[in-house]
Amino acid sequence: MTTQFGTTQTGTTQAADLLSRIQPAEGGREIFDPATGELVGITPQAGPEDLHAAVVRAKSAQPAWAALSSQERSQALHAAADAVEAHAEELAQLLSREQGKPLNGPNARFEVGACAAWLRTTADFQLDPEVLVDDESGRSVLHWRPLGVVGAIGPWNWPMMISVWQIAPSLRMGNTVVIKPSGYTPLSVLALTEVLNTALPADVLIAVPGRGDVGDQLSRHPDVAKIMFTGSTETGKKIIKAAADTVKRMTMELGGNDAGIVLDDADPQAIAGDLFWGAFINTGQTCAAMKRLYVPESLYDEVCDALLEVARSTPMGVGLDEENLLGPLQNRAQWEVVDRLVTAAKESGARVLIGGDPDRQAPGFFYPATLVADIDPQNPLVVEEQFGPVLPIVKYTDLDQAVEWANSLNEALGSSVWSSDPDRAEEVASRLVAGTTWINKHGAVDPRIPFGGARESGFGVEFGVEGLKEVCQPHVISR
Repeated sequence: MTTQFGTTQTGTTQAADLLSRIQPAEGGREIFDPATGELVGITPQAGPEDLHAAVVRAKSAQPAWAALSSQERSQALHAAADAVEAHAEELAQLLSREQGKPLNGPNARFEVGACAAWLRTTADFQLDPEVLVDDESGRSVLHWRPLGVVGAIGPWNWPMMISVWQIAPSLRMGNTVVIKPSGYTPLSVLALTEVLNTALPADVLIAVPGRGDVGDQLSRHPDVAKIMFTGSTETGKKIIKAAADTVKRMTMELGGNDAGIVLDDADPQAIAGDLFWGAFINTGQTCAAMKRLYVPESLYDEVCDALLEVARSTPMGVGLDEENLLGPLQNRAQWEVVDRLVTAAKESGARVLIGGDPDRQAPGFFYPATLVADIDPQNPLVVEEQFGPVLPIVKYTDLDQAVEWANSLNEALGSSVWSSDPDRAEEVASRLVAGTTWINKHGAVDPRIPFGGARESGFGVEFGVEGLKEVCQPHVISR
């Protein structure tokens, strides 16, 4: 496949057509491909007045949307999923160019497919009134009412998929949504909302791209009932403070520095592929990716060798080249974080098994897949979230010590345990502090299973019926 945008190749031509519908007639800001430096397109730049107008429109549209039956809203979400699938290739092409992720593997086409899957699954959830008491003392029934306007603030790593995680449950329960995309990946979210809105009533979903002041105003707006945010803990704290004066409901999915623990009965060859992709999915730019791996001394060399074999065989390059599975970091700032942490690790005496030597003259924000062994458990590369294609591998001799290290950080989004004995793995998993602990896999989210963080990785959950409750006001009627 050609890597040039706008050629006669079907997917890129359709992507160009979609892009033309979301770009401003004048003004705006240029967005560049993180792999090549080429211009992708122009994003509109909304200001505070635009944000306020969007909230007014969403608030006006919300009562009629909420008045539809549950079945009618479900049908609308299924129609939206149909629209995503009909435009899947052009959405994936645009996503690949703007975010940098390759088309294949667990990347752009996977992300667009996940958007449709989350819409369909969420559309079919039911959240019915619950009879709490019905006896001689009286009758009490718990109902779930829509909140009103939900403000969604999304990240740049999975811009389309995470937007749907925010949009789908909110709409399902009768809310309307004003979404502010990341300034790094606005075109992907604008294109997605353009497609979704072909199946939705006017103004139930409005995207407002802009800089941080737009997100700040969304967080403070008195007519926004709830904020859903996925992103860094630092930014999340600012949003929490901004929303405090209006006592908004919030769901915060914040940073993660997920630990994986390999037990001494694991099979290194059998788990190597899943270990690698647990850490390197989306080129490591995933909140719930494995960021640090603890391996017993008895298996240490075997696990390192097995991971090295996988890393050597995994191609990295421009996303539109079909053979690539790893891409660039999305932005220069994140590249510098990764480079700083790997450089510090090397200077400390840690052993680089592969990678760690980026081509500083090449175009794009590429950082090679990097495995770092023989590293101190308190090294910055271990205790700070690198959010890139790097995995530090820490040796341990005592399992209790490994569990203590895993639990020692403020972030507690996910974790994993790797073992040939699932029961033993589950016992170790029960000792870990995290929103989710996976066994013999990592980062495997499912639209049916609630997902959220502990400690400074956030609060509230997404997905499943529990996720629907997060975008509702519980209302008890007693008599």
